[in-house]
Amino acid sequence: MTQLSKKALEGIESWLQDPYIDEETKQELRALQGNDRELEDRFYKELEFGTGGLRGVIGAGSNRMNRYVIGRATQGLARYILEQHAGKEGKPSVVIAHDSRHFSPEFALDAALVLAGNGIVAKLFPSLRPTPQLSFSVRHLGASGGIVVTASHNPPEYNGYKVYNNEGGQLVPDQAEKVIGYIREVPSFADIKTLTREEAESQGLLVWLGEAEDEAFVDRVASVSVNRELIAAGPGKNFKVVFTPLHGTGNIPVRRVLEKIGFEQVHIVPEQEQPDAEFSTVKSPNPEERDAFKLAIALGEKIGADLLIGTDPDADRMGAVVKNRDGEYVVLSGNQSGAIMVYYLLNQLKETGKLPNNGAVIKTIVTSEMGAVIAEHFGATVFNTLTGFKYIGEKMNQFDQTGEYTYLFGYEESYGYLAGNYARDKDAVLAAMLIAEAAAYYSTQGKTLYDVLQELYEQFGYFLEKLESRTLKGKDGVEQIQGKMTDWRSNAPQEIAGVKVDKVLDYSQGLDGLPRENVLKFLLEDGSWFCLRPSGTEPKIKVYFAVRGSSLPDAEHRIGQLVEAVMARVDA
Repeated sequence: MTQLSKKALEGIESWLQDPYIDEETKQELRALQGNDRELEDRFYKELEFGTGGLRGVIGAGSNRMNRYVIGRATQGLARYILEQHAGKEGKPSVVIAHDSRHFSPEFALDAALVLAGNGIVAKLFPSLRPTPQLSFSVRHLGASGGIVVTASHNPPEYNGYKVYNNEGGQLVPDQAEKVIGYIREVPSFADIKTLTREEAESQGLLVWLGEAEDEAFVDRVASVSVNRELIAAGPGKNFKVVFTPLHGTGNIPVRRVLEKIGFEQVHIVPEQEQPDAEFSTVKSPNPEERDAFKLAIALGEKIGADLLIGTDPDADRMGAVVKNRDGEYVVLSGNQSGAIMVYYLLNQLKETGKLPNNGAVIKTIVTSEMGAVIAEHFGATVFNTLTGFKYIGEKMNQFDQTGEYTYLFGYEESYGYLAGNYARDKDAVLAAMLIAEAAAYYSTQGKTLYDVLQELYEQFGYFLEKLESRTLKGKDGVEQIQGKMTDWRSNAPQEIAGVKVDKVLDYSQGLDGLPRENVLKFLLEDGSWFCLRPSGTEPKIKVYFAVRGSSLPDAEHRIGQLVEAVMARVDA
């Protein structure tokens, strides 16, 4: 039986005695009396910033997502925004968006009213909008920062709170540390400054955004198209696309941008078109998983669709499904979609004479090398960053400041992509447009994207990747994950699956000028690698694998052996 820690006991008592906390929240905690395991998990720590800001299960407690945790976080953020704005004219402003999850509208308004209480103009979207639109809008409106209330593709019981800087990128470590420090210095919930909605509106501190900002975003995404005239003139008329927003924010913007560049046959999965906080038609609203495409595949088979596309609830991740040579639908991995888009984009820029001499492609350290090899084939320089699109955004800012490189494309294996310089976060609206455009373009040559992928394998090598993860919840889970990382760090293997380990990269030491992060990457003598990384957004340890074979069967054999050997030790 779990025994409540001193920290948890003090936290519970503090919340129950705090006059600032409403009675409904206190009743939720009283109802848990005797459930020490649950209470310990809710109060043994405070919800922390990870790779995606705050993210956690909705509920009462310091380690949960609720209006009090958000209020305190926003009070700390307000101090940071005011500090950054010091000496500048006018009032600072923050753009706020939210997704379709439970309490997302309420949490977004709560955050807006705390900012208003601190004299900061909150520019709030009245209904759900994609995360990448938030990133764009911060830049487009010249705001001091941004907030989006979302838990991305997490299960329905989660919500989250991402914070963006004035460049439209998620906070990088040094910025996040300052905000976290200010949050810790908020003495109590009673010290959170807030206004009522009426007060904020009457003082011009709560401004509602709408159609003008939506149109600006869609126009900017469409401007990244490299074959707009070709698509509109021909293949866009008959090329059939099935799209599912998985009950999230992608529905309207994806349809609008596809229509804008000339696609006339876009079919929406009706059961998944409308927002649904329970994501009731899927086990997980994650376009990385084939199960999420079950209804889309059924519709695709019914109408003979050429391409299926899915976006996660906040529309920053995009998954694609294509037909193989047997006419069966197969889900492309994030690495495969990324490689196809890198090739399509750079090849088209080269064909039209628009490929710059100083072009750059950015990927993360756990992303396949296939896209890197393709980018280098076109003369682009490839940069690696830590996991988290904020690091790609940070690199984009450096390019803007120095002019040394021209940003072309950035991506993560976890289905996040961005082309164009309009945002600083991954954009599933852009990715949906680009993958559809590529598919329609190659269809004029009698090829599917599956055919294109096979050609890329033949030209650049048979790259194959796999991701395994283990969920370990609660306080015990955190300790188990840390124990596994410590074990691999202190007892690094000399060989795995009969292949010598050539090098161990411990990113907690701050390698290659990157920030310190709890990640271990093992490079093998045959060019394969695997990487261990605790998730920053879920109670998981993730293990990434990559091989390069002489053929597809060879690559499948190599990765099968590697996964089996590594996971046997991870699970031990």
